[in-house]
Parts: sequence; C-alpha cells; structure tokens
Amino acid sequence: MNKVLQLGLQSSVINVAKSLRVGSSIVGVGVGTRSVNKRLMSNATVKSIPFSINNSKGKEVLKIVGAATDQNCHQMGSDSGRAEMGTPQDDRKDIEAMTVQELRATLRKLGLPVKGRKQELISTLRLHMDSNLPDQKETTSSTRSDSVTIKRKIRNMDEPTEDDYSNSEAYGIEHGEKRVKQSTEENLKAKVSVKAISKERKSLTKTGKQQIHLKEEALSTISSELLKTEEMISSLSQSEPWTVLAHKKPQKDWKAYNPKTMRPPPLPEGTKCVKVMTWNVNGLRALLKLESFSALQLAQRENFDILCLQETKLQVKDVEEIKKTLIDGYDHSFWSCSVSKLGYSGTAIISRIKPLSVRYGTGLSGSDHDMEGRIVTAEFDSFYLINTYVPNSGDGLKRLSYRIEEWDRTLSNHIKELEKSKPVVLTGDLNCAHEEIDIFNPAGNKRSAGFTIEERQSFGANFLDKGFVDTFRKQHPGVVGYTYWGYRHGGRKTNRGWRLDYFLVSESIAADVHDSYILPDINGSDHCPIGLILKL
Repeated sequence: MNKVLQLGLQSSVINVAKSLRVGSSIVGVGVGTRSVNKRLMSNATVKSIPFSINNSKGKEVLKIVGAATDQNCHQMGSDSGRAEMGTPQDDRKDIEAMTVQELRATLRKLGLPVKGRKQELISTLRLHMDSNLPDQKETTSSTRSDSVTIKRKIRNMDEPTEDDYSNSEAYGIEHGEKRVKQSTEENLKAKVSVKAISKERKSLTKTGKQQIHLKEEALSTISSELLKTEEMISSLSQSEPWTVLAHKKPQKDWKAYNPKTMRPPPLPEGTKCVKVMTWNVNGLRALLKLESFSALQLAQRENFDILCLQETKLQVKDVEEIKKTLIDGYDHSFWSCSVSKLGYSGTAIISRIKPLSVRYGTGLSGSDHDMEGRIVTAEFDSFYLINTYVPNSGDGLKRLSYRIEEWDRTLSNHIKELEKSKPVVLTGDLNCAHEEIDIFNPAGNKRSAGFTIEERQSFGANFLDKGFVDTFRKQHPGVVGYTYWGYRHGGRKTNRGWRLDYFLVSESIAADVHDSYILPDINGSDHCPIGLILKL
C-alpha cells in the first residue's frame, strides 16, 4: 500500500501531503502546536481528499490539490455568526473573501492554528472544511473514535511494508497516489496481527521456559533446604529426642520441652536462693558403676545445694560405704532404707546446707508406710523439704486401693501438719501423670498404674486442691516434658514418656519459684533429674 506521511513541525502549522485512508475514507489532519485536532465535528463523516505537503523556505503551506464531492458541508461558523455555506466552490470564495482577523477568529473557534500569513490561514480553513465533508459509506460515532482510528493508522503507516519498498516511486510524488483497496489493508492488518501474535507467543514461551526454570531451581533449593532440615531434625531426634513433640493426641498450642530455650536467665549474682534437684536413680550402686556417669560432673554442671534421691535400693549396711563416695562439700546426707523388703525402694537427701532437723517416714507410730524407706523430711530455715517415693499401684493395680485410700491421704496429712509452721516443698517420684499432657499415650494407659482415673483424682484431691502448686506446669502450661521413659520399648529414643517426678510447693511460696526444670539429657536411669530454684 502506497503511503506517504511526512510531518514538519514549524511555528504552529503542520503541512501534510498524504492520502490517509480510514476504512473507506481519507481524513485530512491539521495539527498545531497543541495537538491533533480533537474537535473533528462530532458525528461527522469524511470523504477522500488527496492532499500533499509543499515545504518552501522552511514555511509550511497547505494546498488542496483535489476537489470536494458534491455533498453538502456541515455548518462552520465564525465569531460573527456566519450563515450556512453552499457548494464547495462558493465556500472557497467566501473563505478567500474573509479578512485575516475573521480567518483567525474562525480558526480559533475551531481549535485550529491561527498563526501564519493569510494564504496559510485560508489553506488551513479549506483543509478543515474539506476534511469534514459527509461520506456515504462510513459514519463515525464520536470525535474520540475518529482520533483513536487516526492514531492507529498513523502508527501502522509509520512501519514500512513490503509494498512500500517495492514501489519506490511512491516517495516524493505529490499527485496521483495509488489507493489501496480496503481488503488489502485488512490483509496487511491481519499479517501484522499474526506477526505480533507469533512474536508474543515466542516471548511468552521464552518467558514461560524461564519461569519454569526458575521454579525448578526454587523447588530444588527448597528440596535441598527441606532435606537439610529433615537431617537436622533426624539428628536432633537421635541426640536430643526430648525436643521433638511426641504425643498421641497433642493440642494445637503444645510444644516439646527444650531446657536450652525454655529456662529463664540465671538470677543476678548475690540473689539469695536455694537450688534443689531430685532424681529417681533406679538403683544407686548400679548407677555409680556406670563409666558414663559422673556425680562430680553433674554437681559441677548444676551446682545444686541439695540432691534428693529415690529408689536407691540400698540396705542399711551399704550406707556408710556409699557416704565415702560423696562429693566434697556435700557433707550432710540422710538415708532411709526399706526394712520390709531388702534392696527395695529407699530415699536419701544429700546437702551442703546443714538442715535444722531431719525426720524419717510419716511420723506415725507403727505405720506400715514407714517400713519401705519412702520418706525423708529435712527442715531448713525457711521451708520443709520432703523427699518421697510414692508406691506404684503395681501390675494388675494390686496396690491401687492402698495407694489412693491410705498412702496419699497419710502423706497429705503429714504435709499439712508441717505447713502449719513453715511452707513445704514436696519432691520426688510421685508415680502419677496427672494430666493427658503428662503422658505420651493417654488413651492407651487409662488402666495403667500411674494414670488411672482414681490415681489422678487422688493426686488432685490430696495435693493440688489443698493448696500445693505444680511448679513445672505453672511455668510451662502448654509444654510436653517427660521425666520417665520405660526400658521395655526404648521410649527414651522416641521421647515416648511420662511425667512422674514433681516439685510441689505451698501456695505461699509459689511466686518465689524462679525456675522449675527438667534435665532430659542425663542418662543412667529410666528417670531423669529435675530441678527447682527457689528464691529465699
């Protein structure tokens, strides 16, 4: 398609010499210093009018080289209110008869350039008149649609096609330009659209491949990180299994206990306090024979003031020999051994603080409770410390009745009697997982010793309901922390345990507890040590 569009911007007039076809029409465009004329007569239709550019001495002069059709023109008024114009020939004469002031006033009203000589103003007005002749084939709906169409055509014409290059005579010719049929233009549009779509598809394909590649890299990175995380978790689960939440029916807000992250910072230096630890050693002599266990290292690491032991399984004749192995500085030790069944049960308190007094058993004369060496009570300046090993209800729950009807009640009465003079700290293996959070598999152990409903209710009624506070649960209400893992099924490796060991304190000193903690990394028994730091 032969197209010529040359734009020369000087002063306020642009001379355009080209046939610009819109659908089946040619629109003459006059552009001033402002912009393309946006006031192209609303709902006007246009007729094909060939025009050209004649640029002489750097000044632009528009020349109408074609003739208008016989159709009537739309009205065009000046500031003096001119009447309707007749034929195009009459209109041209009227325009030529106008003064420069009238021409400029008319052009200004039409939004056209008003600078230049009279002949230039006449040419601009004629071009505007001719460009607004009615067209029988196509009617535009609004000025906006005309402007949009013109802009699109200009954009298309700016890109030379194969037809432009094949006909070099099209350039520089002022007259006799060849018109191209609308079908050719539509075909050209189709070709351009196909090329654009093809180019866009290629771009999208390339972009898609890049995105896929980036996603694959991201997935690979995520997979690598997940693998590392899984390896870390696996490593932790082997070296620190207590940090992995193990529970059959965990609640949403439950977390596994980790002493490295859940313990408070140490008290300021000089703060008066006492540090008590308790541990069911499940046979002290066997523990001391283990090469991996060093009581000295434990004492140096924890720097405890008092150590309470349960299930020492010592006989009276063994106590003196064991005392010789005690760590220097812990010069005060008190032992209670079973006399009804040798090598069974047994408790002890080892302290570097000398107590004011020491009692064994419940103090009840002739009581069977005191025959198994299950209680040692030490009195200190500001509190009583009771170290106890509560009887297990046994296989088949043979001792359940004894446990809840006799032992728990007797121990509770003993505590309440002591509490009349001083607050009490009750510690040891209390052989009860009080709540479901305290045991790995609550549903499967409803009739197991230590988790029967009877034992749990007795624990609450005889201790918690009487004003004693479970210090660990108060400090960690939603934390799963165990102190016992059975040997039978390797529960320690998978953290499938029970919380059976406690520090219960009188409500009057509960606010003075700085820390109540578990040391699950200490081996040597099926229980681990637990600790209490109490401000004095």
